[in-house]
Amino acid sequence: MSNCRFLYHNGVVLEAPPVTTFLESLTGAYTTTRTINSVTSFLFWERHMKRLSSSIRILLDSKPELLFSSESSSPFLMNQSVPESSIYDLVNGCMNKAMKSVVVKERERIFGEELAVTVLVTGNVEKLDSFGDENCDQERKVVDFLDVWLHIGGYSPCPLGVRENAASLALVGRGRDVAAAKYSDWVRLRKPLEKFRPPSTTELLLSNDGDHLLEGCITNFFVVYRRKSSDNLYGGSLSEFEVQTAPITDGVLPGVIRDVVIDVCLSKGIPYRERAPSWSEHELWEEAFITSSLRILQHVGTIKVPVGSLEALACTKPEEFQWKEKKFEEGPGMITELIQVKLEITL
Repeated sequence: MSNCRFLYHNGVVLEAPPVTTFLESLTGAYTTTRTINSVTSFLFWERHMKRLSSSIRILLDSKPELLFSSESSSPFLMNQSVPESSIYDLVNGCMNKAMKSVVVKERERIFGEELAVTVLVTGNVEKLDSFGDENCDQERKVVDFLDVWLHIGGYSPCPLGVRENAASLALVGRGRDVAAAKYSDWVRLRKPLEKFRPPSTTELLLSNDGDHLLEGCITNFFVVYRRKSSDNLYGGSLSEFEVQTAPITDGVLPGVIRDVVIDVCLSKGIPYRERAPSWSEHELWEEAFITSSLRILQHVGTIKVPVGSLEALACTKPEEFQWKEKKFEEGPGMITELIQVKLEITL
């Protein structure tokens, strides 16, 4: 990924810090996507706007302090509606201006790359407090106390399906609060999990019971589960397998690529079930992969879970951690490849 980064806010383009530093500095709901076709369009933009709107509504209803920097704003926000169209118009207006500023003025610096774009919507307490008329239009009131920040950086996508690009995963922590929303405070809250990361581990997994694997810290998690015993692996039909991923109701983020993968399974006749993969059944896992809006889909080479409970892991010195490990065949498996091929058509 290029070191070329920009921050756009209120019509001003500034040099930006790394995206994690940016997200740690502000409280709000966000989404991250990337451009395709030489910076001519955004990948699954409509889906991202729908999820961003949903995240804002969830935070307003349940955890307004995750949208604002002050809990004192909570009483003002009860039962407020935020129409998806209002968020779309707000973000699109900022995005159109930002892309003209960045792409036109900085064309030479980003030439040959796509762009990774993070849209952060924050609550502005000062704007909210300035509304004193209880009879003012409620939709207008909600939109007017939201600010949009755009973090834009050069991005060089990795090709899908490269054998050597397998992800290495490790289970280290419990699931997120308000998991159905994507919010910036999670970037800060997940940092303590880093001390449990084994060397060369790509992504950290979350579970509430140490057995049912929910998601990664920044990805959704899938396994290909063998439903029938067969001596001739993949010699039978697709019905012998099913793609499994935790349901939203278990406490996972409704990832954009997660939803696309489910759509692909439906269209290609690949059996799938929204069920948190159980480590107790890992011998029946033939493949695994993770998804995100930047990685798209990455096959998994190894998964590690701690020996003992997650609580015991927290009480153990890093050099004394012990792990159980599941290894997969080198390279993406048959079903992972089927899904990858379908996804590549959209890129």
